[in-house]
Amino acid sequence: MRILIVTGGSPATVFPLTPLATAARLAGHEVIVASNAETMDAVAAAGLAGVCVSQVPIRRHITTDRAGALIDVPEDPEAHMRYIGHGFGRMAAAYLDPLSAFAAQWRPDVVVGGMLTFAAPLLANRLGVPYVRHSWDAGEPPVVDVAAGQELRGELDRLGLDGIPAPDMWIDICPPSVRPADAPDAQPMRYIPWNPQRTLEPWMYVKPARRVCITAGTKVAPGYFYDYLVELVEKVKDLDAEIVIAAPDAVGDELTGRLGVRTGWVPLDMVVPRCDLLVHHGGGGTALTGMACGVPQLVIPNMPKLLAPTRRLVEYGTATMLLPGEDTADAVTEACRDLLDSPSYRERARRLAEEILMMPPPAEVLAQVEKLV
Repeated sequence: MRILIVTGGSPATVFPLTPLATAARLAGHEVIVASNAETMDAVAAAGLAGVCVSQVPIRRHITTDRAGALIDVPEDPEAHMRYIGHGFGRMAAAYLDPLSAFAAQWRPDVVVGGMLTFAAPLLANRLGVPYVRHSWDAGEPPVVDVAAGQELRGELDRLGLDGIPAPDMWIDICPPSVRPADAPDAQPMRYIPWNPQRTLEPWMYVKPARRVCITAGTKVAPGYFYDYLVELVEKVKDLDAEIVIAAPDAVGDELTGRLGVRTGWVPLDMVVPRCDLLVHHGGGGTALTGMACGVPQLVIPNMPKLLAPTRRLVEYGTATMLLPGEDTADAVTEACRDLLDSPSYRERARRLAEEILMMPPPAEVLAQVEKLV
């Protein structure tokens, strides 16, 4: 069986799909990941074959229209989510022709698409093969899909489609207890944290008395959530705990010198299980890693679409959320101390990790994909 996986946006969109792709390879199937240039290193690090179908970063699709003109970033949360959806719609439009040209040479038997990779269902429909939608976090707002469909109206008309085709299977890695109440039925699959590795140092696999890990995602750079991360570290530096900052190596050395703490590309799958608290921006992969590792979380969402999944974590009892503007130094410190000192958060986090462990593993879900073909 030939499996084409379509994803893109950032390395974080590759990580959640890697366990299924690896299971497929180990089962003897051919797997190719089609994505944009900025994800190719992550694809290669996963040991997967990759083909680049776009040199354009996802950020450019989101911030500019098809003619290349800048788009104002909406302040209204609902409008911001539509803005994101239109951006991913533009990314899909740019992917479609290169994907079709590739598929004419290497015809897949099934197309697996990351959650917001809308070129995948269009390609599968054009080829007449099954389409599997694969979530990459704890839930995307439905309005993003609606906005993407509006952006792709021209492409859909040319394909004779009323809307973006529904998947033949939806693989969802969000544990049921924190899944949206109105989410459609899906094939659950165990979330397995994955990230590019590096040579381990003893501190990474030995737990200290107390450790707090802080991150703002895989794309932190000067001018892009860099100040957010620095300010967050400044707010927690007085805690009685070892502080670790997970950030791209490109900014790691500077942050280490500036803040005097361990900084750089941290293998979260090794480090987070040995942490007592995870403080972050609300990214789906980061939150799921905290869930799978049974670690309480302090979340300060840096995008409106991250509010709903964070609220579900808070309602479950494994996290605290501070909205932008509420995240004063005193509020952050107080929230961290509460999460570290109150055993209820750790107990709820442990229960959620056990729930994830009981979800079907990738190899079992792969068998369901095989049945589609």
